[in-house]
Amino acid sequence: MGWSRSGIRPLFILGIILLALWPTLMTSAYQMRIFTIVGIYALLSLGYQFIFGHAGALSLTQGTFFGVGAYVTGILSVRYGLGGEFTVLLSIALPLALAALIAAPVLRLESHYFALATLGVGQVMLLVAISWQDLTGGANGLSGIPGLTLFGLEFGKGYGIMAVVWVCVAMGAFVSWRITRGLYGAALVISRENRIAALSIGIDTAQLRYAMFLLSAMFAGLAGALYAHTIRVVSPEALEFAIMVACLTITVVGGRTHIAGAILGAILIVNLPEWFRAMEKYYLIAYGIALLAMIVAAPYGLIGLLEQWRAKLLPEKPPAMPPAEPFIFVRAARSAAGPLLEIRDVHKHFGGLKALNGISLTVAPGQIFGLIGPNGSGKTTMLNVITGIYRADSGSVYLDGTDIHNKRSFVIAQSGIARTFQNINLVEEMSVLDNVAVARYRFDNAGLVQTFAAGRIDPAWKRARSNAMYVLEGLGVATVAQSAAGSLAYGLKRKVEIARALALEPRLLLLDEPAAGLNEGEQLDLADRLRAFARGGLAILVIEHNMPFLMPLAERMACLDYGDLIAEGTPAEIRANPLVIEAYLGTPEEKRA
Repeated sequence: MGWSRSGIRPLFILGIILLALWPTLMTSAYQMRIFTIVGIYALLSLGYQFIFGHAGALSLTQGTFFGVGAYVTGILSVRYGLGGEFTVLLSIALPLALAALIAAPVLRLESHYFALATLGVGQVMLLVAISWQDLTGGANGLSGIPGLTLFGLEFGKGYGIMAVVWVCVAMGAFVSWRITRGLYGAALVISRENRIAALSIGIDTAQLRYAMFLLSAMFAGLAGALYAHTIRVVSPEALEFAIMVACLTITVVGGRTHIAGAILGAILIVNLPEWFRAMEKYYLIAYGIALLAMIVAAPYGLIGLLEQWRAKLLPEKPPAMPPAEPFIFVRAARSAAGPLLEIRDVHKHFGGLKALNGISLTVAPGQIFGLIGPNGSGKTTMLNVITGIYRADSGSVYLDGTDIHNKRSFVIAQSGIARTFQNINLVEEMSVLDNVAVARYRFDNAGLVQTFAAGRIDPAWKRARSNAMYVLEGLGVATVAQSAAGSLAYGLKRKVEIARALALEPRLLLLDEPAAGLNEGEQLDLADRLRAFARGGLAILVIEHNMPFLMPLAERMACLDYGDLIAEGTPAEIRANPLVIEAYLGTPEEKRA
């Protein structure tokens, strides 16, 4: 799916259709009310797309934030007589404060644990609404909520409230488009699709999820305020799980990352019960079948399905290739006197399994160091400890004299360590160029505010793509820059992943089986390029099973076996070491057997 569009073109088309149908749609007060409710749910879904669609976290608090916003409006207008300019703002602020309060404990959870925790928050707020009768009206709720007034102007019913709601939807769509594009949008995509890869290029995935969570709460609070001023009643139903189910269904049916999907989904989900109500007792069955059919036919949402059809029927020309902008993507060590990487007595156990047992190694600036050993010997675990994916049970890891073993993964990446993975970690739907460009995220200060404030074309993204072209040219793979990463042969994917690591401007490059999938000519070419990078001061630690590739490349090598360091030395010394021969290389006679 094309991540960069976010549905803005389908949104424009959908807007034209709605304008064309306006006179026929708005023939009664009832239809205007339905269209207003559609807008409220579209706004709610636009907010939910931030956390569920762009951050990839199944939050079940969107309905809760909606209900809190509705209750704030009801309480302030009924109990205290405040106008809409106050009720709306505070209905945004209170859900925002609630989201900020619960973010720390719940956002650290993953998958279904996160979903269950957010569901629990909703149940607590529902009990508060029912129990606090003096403030909330208890089970009966609050009635007599006035229509919306803003600075003395009344928008209480009919076209007035409908216009306000749809202006808010348009503004919400604009905010969503500005935030989820460019370099920040690319960082959201890689964080959602592959969190480990995002951390490895210095992206603080937790900070991105936090920002998306707060944004979702603000949109939900606004939707709740508009709902209260439209319905004129707020009760515990506004906090019940049915609201959350409706929001989730709208987002899934329309398309969880497409702006237009929130609007199309809201139109369908709000109106489907009305369309099927004539079937009397069978309408719920028909409603369920229709929903199931839409989800099965369009797993990426209806807007995603329309995008696929458009791409087949009206294929677009690829955008112009950006000019390559040179930059120094190999950073030398701050001091050439000592080792760049120093591993001291590192231990790592998984239960009773000894993965690393007192490993000590050093890698000098500009040195290519080979790490070998049989499968399960601890090689990849060593890389994971260096990069902070795993915490060592004991021991230390120093980069340029600084102890990094207790730092978080993205901080370690920002300090100058880049890596590739044994299992390739690219975002297959993104282009090769964009996969590499996203590694420039930390250099261009592509924060939320900066992204929103940028013009129509994000200058940080433009620079990042130009820098990425330069790295791709440096690795000889610029010809596939416009191709989707998932369409490449295995060997090319390896080179693209190396290019992404180099775009981070590392001082230390960790490569996990970089020659896998490359033919002999490609291996020789890669070896020559790695030597050139090392001459520029880059330290390279290579895990590899391909000895004809690694032996001529490495200056020093080490061999692990069952978590123990059994040998270290030059390639010639390693080749002749009896422990290495027994554990890994084997004798010529054993190989022939």
